[in-house]
Amino acid sequence: MVLREWARDAHAAAEEAREALRHVSDDPATLTDDEWVTLLGASGLELDTLCALADTARRKVVDADALTFVVNRNLDTTVVASGREDVPSVEELAVEARELGATEICMQGPVPADAPSDEYLRLIERIHGAAPELHLHAFRPPEVRDAAGRMDVSISQFLGRARAAGLGSVPGTAAQILDDEVRDVLAGGTAPPVGEWIESIEAAHDVGLFSTATMLYGHVENPHHQVSHLRLLTEIQRRTGGFSELILMPLLPGNAAPHLAGIATRTASVRETRAVHAVARLITLGSIDHLQVAWTKHDRETTELLLTGGADDIGGLLIDGTLMPAAGQEEGRVLDVDELVAIAGHVGRAPRQRTTGYDVPPADRLVDFGEVRS
Repeated sequence: MVLREWARDAHAAAEEAREALRHVSDDPATLTDDEWVTLLGASGLELDTLCALADTARRKVVDADALTFVVNRNLDTTVVASGREDVPSVEELAVEARELGATEICMQGPVPADAPSDEYLRLIERIHGAAPELHLHAFRPPEVRDAAGRMDVSISQFLGRARAAGLGSVPGTAAQILDDEVRDVLAGGTAPPVGEWIESIEAAHDVGLFSTATMLYGHVENPHHQVSHLRLLTEIQRRTGGFSELILMPLLPGNAAPHLAGIATRTASVRETRAVHAVARLITLGSIDHLQVAWTKHDRETTELLLTGGADDIGGLLIDGTLMPAAGQEEGRVLDVDELVAIAGHVGRAPRQRTTGYDVPPADRLVDFGEVRS
């Protein structure tokens, strides 16, 4: 079943977009789902106006002159827990990340099937023990559920123990589109239901862990699914207040499962990407303050367009160091300081380092931009 079929007459769509834009200017909270869908189809002058409104909204809720970023390192749980002789220990990786200036380690993926039942918890303890000043951002909802099942405890019990052991926050990835039909198509009929993702995220928030919120777009979903997804994230945020940021990611062709070859046939366009980010900024206004550009998924020109269309943050530098275990889809992708400064300059903002929770890092952790700017 192809879910993404959606089209309208171009002239009628432009007129509908202009009417929806007038409503956005008055009060974004009053828009109907159909009006948001209309704006997701905006193009030309209407798209530029939408992005300008989103950027105005950004300026009202965050530091208008700053482009924020975090210095972090990605680890693939499956690799670092493999026990292979050619893989450095998590202690060595954590210490190197700290020495290179990182304030965060991001770790995702399941532990090997034959790992000890408490392996997830042990990894947290080992990383925190080696570099307690690093913020550990780890384990998506599927891994949280796997960990709880292995230990034969509730999700909340595992998360409480994980927080006590040093876990700082959890990634809100694996959300994809929070619609059971879409998820089923994406996973070839094996997707866990939406309710499990929500339960896991809200359990994390309940025990005092914050998380990111995410949306994967540009595959089999349509604009109605995108609006419903953003609405649901906003509802969760109103209940828990636990989302630190929203990250929107297009499905790249190289990352699509083989069974999607005949279904998800269209890569998200720059037009759609701009519209999705602008609508996300406006629909979550007053709920989720930070909208992050997933820079590894876009070329530089698109990244800069998004940063002038509602997004305030560029995410992590993804430092590698010399100890480089496989780090998943973003392996080898590093945003160096020179490029960061150039991007900030092109969008008229100044780079400002942050922690995972959007606080100011300690002075001895701050990136020195002096030589780069001279």
